[in-house]
Amino acid sequence: MKTLFEKITLGILVVSILAFTKAGTDIFVEKLFVPESKNIVAFESEIEVPVLDIEIKDHNSFLNAIGEKESSNRYTVVNRFGYMGKYQFSKNTLKLLDIKVTKNEFLNNPGLQEEAMDRLLTENYKSLKRFIKKYENTMLHEVYITKSGVLAAAHLGGVGNVKKWFRKGIDFKDGNGTSIITYMNKFRGYELNI
Repeated sequence: MKTLFEKITLGILVVSILAFTKAGTDIFVEKLFVPESKNIVAFESEIEVPVLDIEIKDHNSFLNAIGEKESSNRYTVVNRFGYMGKYQFSKNTLKLLDIKVTKNEFLNNPGLQEEAMDRLLTENYKSLKRFIKKYENTMLHEVYITKSGVLAAAHLGGVGNVKKWFRKGIDFKDGNGTSIITYMNKFRGYELNI
């Protein structure tokens, strides 16, 4: 059973916290009743309660966001540099992933493209695990580090360029001028199944 002091302290704490919140709000009335024998007046206060709009950023959301950025989520796209599909894979990356199909077979097989992305994320995580474990949820070279941001950067610029960034702060840019730092920032905060 809470003491009178604990009840009052808790009530004041709740009122204080909620009073300083400036998010979207709904109004409710809270009554705090204190026993009469202590000569403390019961009071009624109007408190604004924030309405939280939290987007769950899961693995599928990550894949959708990467696909949107790379190809507008189109499986049959080939860009001017020859990168293919929803995630814009190069022929060399597919070879490294032990995926040996023709360009048309790859472009016409969404399931294979999703499998290739899963393999790439897994391989990149293995290669960058030490850096992710060391720096995740910290700032480095003025960038907030998350696993999803690092793996997105590796997708854009390759593991070697991400390691170079960790060690020396050197930012790699792809043929379109997009930097790995841009990907680290844009794709941070997703919960990946890796």
